[in-house]
Amino acid sequence: MARILIVGCGYVGTPLGLRLAELGHEVFGLRRDVSKLPLEINPVQGDVSGLDGFRGVPSGVDYVFYAVGAKSRDEDTYRNVYMDGLGRLLQVLGDEGQSPKRIFFTSSTSVYGQSRGEWVDESSPTHPPTFSGSIMVATESLLQSSSYPSTVLRLGGIYGPGRKGFVSGLRAQKVFPLPPGQNYTNRIHRDDAVGALMHLLAMDSPEDLYVGVDNEAADRIDVLQWLAHRLSVEPLTEVSEASHKGSGRRCQNDRLRSTGYEFIYPTFREGYGALIDAGE
Repeated sequence: MARILIVGCGYVGTPLGLRLAELGHEVFGLRRDVSKLPLEINPVQGDVSGLDGFRGVPSGVDYVFYAVGAKSRDEDTYRNVYMDGLGRLLQVLGDEGQSPKRIFFTSSTSVYGQSRGEWVDESSPTHPPTFSGSIMVATESLLQSSSYPSTVLRLGGIYGPGRKGFVSGLRAQKVFPLPPGQNYTNRIHRDDAVGALMHLLAMDSPEDLYVGVDNEAADRIDVLQWLAHRLSVEPLTEVSEASHKGSGRRCQNDRLRSTGYEFIYPTFREGYGALIDAGE
C-alpha cells in the first residue's frame, strides 16, 4: 500500500482520502484546520500560503494530490493558493529529496476561453478570459515542467451533497437570469471527481492531462426545466444581457472514458436525481 499526501482536504480531497484509506493506503491530509478531518486521514496541519506551512509533510510520500480551493475569488489569493502554493510544495519535496511517483493536480475547465458552443478537449488551445483561468494554466505548466511525473484533471463545475445551487434556488422560487441563446454548462458530480482521481491513480501510466466532466454538456435551461419538473415547481427564468453565468463551450471527456472509467452519474439527471431522492 502507498503513502499518499492530499494537499487541500476539502470538498473533493476529504472523500478522496476516505476512499483511499478504505483500500488500505496510508493517507495524510494537509489543511489549516485539521479538526475537520475524519479519523481515517492522518492530520497534517499546514498552510499552502507559506513555506512554513509544509513543515509537517510526511517523508517517503508515494503520491501527492494537490486539491486546494481558494477561499475568495481575487487574483492575489488565487495566485498564492494555486501557482505559488504548488511551487512551495515542489520546493519542499525537492529540498527533502522526496521522489513521489506522481503528483495529481485538480485544475479547472476555466482554462478554456471558447465561448461559441465549440467542443473542447485536452488538445484544444487555452485562452482563458479570466485571471482565475490564467492562473490555472500557469499552475499546470509549473507542475508539468517539474521533475516529477504528473497528471492534471481539469474539472468542470463540481456539484453534489451540500452543493444544491439549482435545487435550492428552484425550491425557493428564485429567478434565474439567462444570457440569450444557448448557454452550455459543464459539470461533474463530486463522487465522479473522486472516482476519476482514484481511477487515474490505479493506472500504470496515466497521461499528463484529462478533462473531468460528465457525459453531457447540457444547456442550462434544459437543466433548470428538468429539475423544475422533478421538484414540481415552475422554472422561473428571464433573459438577461448582463448575465454571463454558465459557459459557451462544450467539454468532451473522451480521453477519460477511453481509460475505462465509468461514471457513477453520467449526466446531471442521475446526479441531481440522487440528490433529490436523498432529500438534498
